Amino acid sequence: MWFRNVFLKTLRDYRIAIIGWGVGMGLTIVSPMASVAALISTPAQHAALASIAAQFAWNADPVKADTVGGYATFKIGVFVFIACIWPLLAASRMLRGEEDRGSLDVLLSAPRTRLSIALQKVGAMWSALLVIGLISGLITYLGGLAFKGDFTLADGLMWGLDLALICMVFGGVALLISQFTHERGPAAGATGALLVVFIVVDMVHRVIPGTEWFSRLSPIYYYNLSKALITGYGTSAGGMLGMLAIAILLTAAGIWLFVRRDVGDVVKIPWLDRIARPAAPSRSLPVSDWSLRSVYMRSLGMIAVPTFWWTLGFAAFAAWMIVAVHQLADKMNALLAGAQGSPAIDVLKNIGGGSSTGLNGLLLGAMFELMPVLLMAFAVTQVNRWSADEDEGRLEIVLSTPQSRHAVLLGRFAALATATVIVGVVTLATAAVAAAIGGVALDGGNLAAATLGMIPLGLLIAAVGYLAAGWLRTAADTGLLSFLLAAWFFISFIGPDLKWPDATLRLSPFYYYGTPLLHGVELANLAVVVGVGAVALALGSLRFARKDIGV
Repeated sequence: MWFRNVFLKTLRDYRIAIIGWGVGMGLTIVSPMASVAALISTPAQHAALASIAAQFAWNADPVKADTVGGYATFKIGVFVFIACIWPLLAASRMLRGEEDRGSLDVLLSAPRTRLSIALQKVGAMWSALLVIGLISGLITYLGGLAFKGDFTLADGLMWGLDLALICMVFGGVALLISQFTHERGPAAGATGALLVVFIVVDMVHRVIPGTEWFSRLSPIYYYNLSKALITGYGTSAGGMLGMLAIAILLTAAGIWLFVRRDVGDVVKIPWLDRIARPAAPSRSLPVSDWSLRSVYMRSLGMIAVPTFWWTLGFAAFAAWMIVAVHQLADKMNALLAGAQGSPAIDVLKNIGGGSSTGLNGLLLGAMFELMPVLLMAFAVTQVNRWSADEDEGRLEIVLSTPQSRHAVLLGRFAALATATVIVGVVTLATAAVAAAIGGVALDGGNLAAATLGMIPLGLLIAAVGYLAAGWLRTAADTGLLSFLLAAWFFISFIGPDLKWPDATLRLSPFYYYGTPLLHGVELANLAVVVGVGAVALALGSLRFARKDIGV
C-alpha cells in the first residue's frame, strides 16, 4: 500500500519523525506545567509570578502566567521552535536531496510530472506536520488534566495546529532556498540561521517599545498571536491564516522554480550572473584544491557554509541577549528592591534557572538555557548529512580510495568538532564585546564556561548519531536524535519540579552542563559528557568498520 504513489511512500518515510517529534514536543510543553503549583500556592506568589514574568517578555508574552496554560506557554517560549528543525531538514532534502542521489531521475522516468511529484512530497510533509501537531496537542491536553489546567481538548489541538503551521512556514523557506543551492546542506544551514534571526526579530517589540512594525517581518510574530492554552485568550484566526498564506506562498514559489529549472542545476540569478566572472576552463582535475587533501579537509569544506550561517545566528542571538539584559536590568532592580525573602525571589529563580541573586546572572542564565539546545540541533543537522551520504552511496566513492573506514568516520567527526568549536568561540567573542559595549557586568570566566561548555554537548549528540547511523536510515536516525533531545530537555526541566531522584536527572546531559554562567563549569561533570561521547564515537567507528555500506 505504501508504495503505490509518491505521497504514501514519502509519508511512510516520515513515520519515525512523526512519533519522535510529536511525543517530544508534547512532553516539552507539558514540562513547565509541573512547577506551576509550587509557584502559585499563595496569593502573594500569584502576584509575584505575574510581575516577574512581565520582565521576561523577551521570551514570550506573559499572559496569565500564573495559570497552568499561561505559565507553560510563557516558560516554553522560544524553546518551542526546536520543532522547526525537522521540517527544514525534510524540506531541504525533499527535492534537492533526491537530485543529489539521483533518485529523482528514477521518479521522472515514470509517467509522472515534476509538478505532481513535488506536490505529493509537500503534501506528505504537511500531513506529517499535522499529525505531529495532533500528537503534541493530545499530550498537552493530558498534561493539563494531570496538572489541573483549565484548557480543553480543543485548545490543546489548536496549540498543535499553531505549531504545525509555523513548521510549514520554515519548511517552505528551506524548500525555496534549496532551489538556489547545489546541495541540501547549505539550504538547511541558511534556513536554520534564518530561524534564529526571526526569533530575535520577534523578540524586539517585547523589549524595545514602538518596534512592533519590525517584529511583523518575522513569521514567528504570527505564531505568537495565538495562545490556545490560555483560557480567555485563545487562538488568532488572522495569525494562523497569515502563517498558512506565507507557507503556501513560499512553497508554491519553490515548486514553481523547481518545475522550470534543470534537474541537478540551480536557479540562475541574472544580475548575479552578470557580476560574477565565469571561471577559466581547465582540463586538469582540481587535485591541489585544499578541500581535497584529506577526508577531514573535504568534510570541513562541505560544512563551511552551514557553519557560517549557524555561527552568524548564534553570535547575533548572544549579542541580542546582552542587549535585552541591559534593557531589563533597571526594571528588575526596581521591582526587586527590598524584596529579599519575598516570593518574588523564589519565582525569579525558578524562571531564571539558577540560585544566584545577581540580577545579570539570573537573566542571562535564563537566556543561555537555549544556547546548548541550539548547538545540539546544529549537530543533528550534520549527523543527518553523514547518514544521508551513506544511504545515497557517496561513501562508496570515498572508500574506493586508500582510506580506512575509521579514518573516514573520524575525519567527518573531526570536521564537525571544528565547526562546533568555531561556533562556540565566535559566540564567546561576540557576547564579550556586546557586554563591554552595553555595560553589562559579567564574570569573564563564567561567560567562557557557558559558551565553550556547550561544545561537548553538541559533540555528544553527534557521537550518538554516528553510532545510531550504524543501524538506522537517515530519517530514523534524525528522528531518534530529535526524540533524545526532547527527552533530555524534559528530564532537566520537569524532573526537579517533580522531585525526581538525582539518578534520573543524571540521564540528561543538561544536568552536567549545569548553570556555568552563574556558577562556572564543573570539570568532573564535563568529563562525564566527554567520556560518554568518546565511548559512543568509538562504538560508532567500530560498527561502521564492520558493517556493509548502505545496510
